[in-house]
Amino acid sequence: MPNPAYNPPALEPGTLRITPLGGLGEVGRNMTVYEIDGKLLIVDCGVLFPEVQHPGVDLILPDITKIEDRLEDIVAVVLTHGHEDHIGGVPYLLKLREDIPLVGSKLTLAFVEAKLKEHRIRPVTRVVAEGDRVEYGPFDLEFIAVNHSIPDALAVAIRTDAGLVIGTGDFKMDQLPLDRRITDLRAFARLGEEGVDLFMTDSTNADVPGFTPAEKNIGPVIEQVIAKTRGKVVVASFSSHVHRVQQVLDAAHANGRRVVLLGRSMVRNMKIAADLGYLNVPEGVLVDLKKSGDIPDHRIVYMSTGSQGEPMAVLSRMVNREHQVEVGEDDTVILASSLIPGNETSVYRIIDGLTKLGANVVHKGNAKVHVSGHAAAGELIYCYNIVKPKNVMPIHGEYRMLVANAALAIETGVPANRTVIAENGTVVDLKDGVARIVGQLDVEFIYVDGKSVGRVTDDDLRDRRTLAEEGFISVITVVETTLGQIVSGPDIHAKGVAEDERVFDQIKPQIAKALETAMKDGVTDHHQLQQITRRTIGRWVGTKLRRKAMIVPVVVVV
Repeated sequence: MPNPAYNPPALEPGTLRITPLGGLGEVGRNMTVYEIDGKLLIVDCGVLFPEVQHPGVDLILPDITKIEDRLEDIVAVVLTHGHEDHIGGVPYLLKLREDIPLVGSKLTLAFVEAKLKEHRIRPVTRVVAEGDRVEYGPFDLEFIAVNHSIPDALAVAIRTDAGLVIGTGDFKMDQLPLDRRITDLRAFARLGEEGVDLFMTDSTNADVPGFTPAEKNIGPVIEQVIAKTRGKVVVASFSSHVHRVQQVLDAAHANGRRVVLLGRSMVRNMKIAADLGYLNVPEGVLVDLKKSGDIPDHRIVYMSTGSQGEPMAVLSRMVNREHQVEVGEDDTVILASSLIPGNETSVYRIIDGLTKLGANVVHKGNAKVHVSGHAAAGELIYCYNIVKPKNVMPIHGEYRMLVANAALAIETGVPANRTVIAENGTVVDLKDGVARIVGQLDVEFIYVDGKSVGRVTDDDLRDRRTLAEEGFISVITVVETTLGQIVSGPDIHAKGVAEDERVFDQIKPQIAKALETAMKDGVTDHHQLQQITRRTIGRWVGTKLRRKAMIVPVVVVV
């Protein structure tokens, strides 16, 4: 159960307040707000992708409503890297105030700017790189190279009058990364010597023992799978996974195949990565989908989105035979990404669908075609021993991951009372070298549903789930209240209820009798009569049909 909400005390001068508005207790929508001396710094603003309990929802945002009245106090938004769970919410924040400075690496800001262009927002940006040190208001920021599953990821050291905080962003410690850019442990050690008051560390793999395997191990496996395939190959991954796309390009080139990028976000992001020099495209390997029709199946690889089973992504449309690229016998589909918690059912549905079509499906469960981008327990322990922080606050992960991460810190000597296991909305104050929980905000999901942002509520989603799972019943009755008589009806119509509508003939007399009795007792308000109708048919449907359908009663008074 989430912690009960209670307001924090007024923020004292010289105290740093840290409030995560997303990313804790979940994998996605990462966003943390830092406040000192009346100014706010935001680190990351990502999205969470909807699960089956969010019908109709496109994206889920951090609870940006908590800072809507403080927009002018925001000095900057720091973006640690270019994955959607860290940058996807930026357009919705900038719609509230367009000139908030965005600070990040070259690739990260290029991905964000392309996204903002679709929203017709022209941002104020500042490109930084590892080793850079910049100031925004009372925040002195230093950037540190970290290795992740996307190039140009950065950790950020935040110096304030209250002390030094390091936020790792998403990171791991691959010692032989594809781009030769390793996590800068020397910088972590130097900051540790300076004295780190609060270390905020990625928790996603904290409950995984040992060390995350190297990315370089994946390329040869992908190349072998492609070499053995007689037909076409489809590789599905995240649209921002530059390293994985590089490996697919290289493997296709080695096997004499051309590569077609599928999915708008995949095409957009890889063009950006290639233009900026982060993606090395072998000469003549890439070909546009429109020009690929004459290429035989054994000479082509499709690099697509949809590795998480998203209903509108390329892979799902292939399974439903709604995409021009069809898969079948002799074809291989490689799911080259990890499973985001909550997406398991959708992904296995995709695997089953592809298998039914005759394709050979290769995934992390049966081949080494993906490694995580997050530090496992051994790497986190390494970092704790190097940094020797006074306080630790695990971030980025589900609750069990946060707890596992805190346990690792305690193993290395961080006192248990100096580890802060927070949730979204937990208010943490750093003062005099001690981090303490001082409040708990009631943080909500902000749903993006088409063009609607924040208007869809949990009650709306509950209604949608009811409609999907239990069906819909409408009851229309026309009454004359002065005479206490039924003029017409009750007429009952059902959708999504398996029974024949004639079954409702049993309940119609009971509804009519209940309404007539109420009118004779002086009830004339149509809202009250509708509630009587709802209760009468609701009890009967629950007992007789064993359903909890959505019931919409309409009583017309004439």
